[in-house]
Amino acid sequence: MIPQLIAEAAATAGGITGSFTLAIAGAAAAIGIGMIGGKAVEAVGRNPNASGKVLTLSIIGMALAEAIAIYALILAFQGR
Repeated sequence: MIPQLIAEAAATAGGITGSFTLAIAGAAAAIGIGMIGGKAVEAVGRNPNASGKVLTLSIIGMALAEAIAIYALILAFQGR
């Protein structure tokens, strides 16, 4: 009885931990993407001729920020 309760508690705790990990990583990625987008708009506002280069760099930066959230999603579903 007690080992079964411990196993159920561990499974529940693992699910909750994964959910918190995913929520924190998702929020951090959203904040990072928002900051990248805002700075890209500022950069194009200062120098409109560099819009192509700024767009390319901002897309790369956003992809890297989103990759962190994807890694957290994978880890959350694995229960680590």
